[in-house]
Amino acid sequence: MTILITGATGFLGSTIARVLLNSGYAVRAIHRASSTFDLLGDIKDQIDWQIGDVLDPESLEAAMTNVDGVIHAAAYVGFDGRRGEEKLIQINVTGTANVVDAAIAANVPRMVHVSSVAALGRSTVQADCVDESAQWKESSLNTAYAISKYQAEMDVQRGVAMGLDAVIVNPSVIMGPGRPGENTMQIADQLLDGKIPFRPKGGTNIVDVEDVALGCLAAFRYGQTGRRYILSGHNLLWRDILNTLANNLDVKAPSRSLPNGLLVLVGALFELGSYLTRTKPLLTRETARLSTSVSCYDNTRVREELECTFRPFQETANRVAVACLGHRRK
Repeated sequence: MTILITGATGFLGSTIARVLLNSGYAVRAIHRASSTFDLLGDIKDQIDWQIGDVLDPESLEAAMTNVDGVIHAAAYVGFDGRRGEEKLIQINVTGTANVVDAAIAANVPRMVHVSSVAALGRSTVQADCVDESAQWKESSLNTAYAISKYQAEMDVQRGVAMGLDAVIVNPSVIMGPGRPGENTMQIADQLLDGKIPFRPKGGTNIVDVEDVALGCLAAFRYGQTGRRYILSGHNLLWRDILNTLANNLDVKAPSRSLPNGLLVLVGALFELGSYLTRTKPLLTRETARLSTSVSCYDNTRVREELECTFRPFQETANRVAVACLGHRRK
């Protein structure tokens, strides 16, 4: 069977490609002329590459010719203030609508859409762990990224209503080794450089990138059409997340926290600095607000229906540390 991956050169997409190849699937993938293949290593030449973009409908339809499925992992994970909002809508919403339309036009037998737990919405009065039955509600904790992923899911459900066999997976915060300065590696780099002097008071759910990739394959094989599956590993406080990463990096973890309002103010200052320097901010008001709240997610459905398992965060943190320190030695 041949599966097309969008976003195959990225953090999650490259891991999905590796999982599919190891499981005996043929992999086709689209890439832009400017794409880099550093995360694919020895598997790059095992993939059938085609020039394409989620914002180019014709390239999508061409890439979907004679495939047995699509895993749509391309997305923009942006928390860089107003400058990133247009890109979020373009890639996450318009891009997903294009993928859905192309899959329908090409009669693709099955599609897996990689969404996010952010698309379930967040509430300032949330008490219980969130599961797949959650209904979107307006909240100050719903970031521009969350809104874009929610809208993208609506396009997938539109496709399902039109006859597309599509399944949705909702990963929590994905962690694992990747490019230096991106995702978890950015947090590890900042810990090594002493650039995280304070720890957030809140908490979130962490999931290993390899477990998400395996979950995408399980959803492709066994997921029910139109159904959501939360791919969440462990509900942890940021204090424990940073402590575990710091221990594996053999550095001191931040021991102090800031009042919530002051942390948001710091985020605003970082945004201003990034605007003036045209760089990506280390912290924004959105990420500051999120880091002070506690988010909890229930993975019962994916464990019972898809038989997914999730490795301990200690194992993930160790892999991140090994990768980060390895890059430093080069």
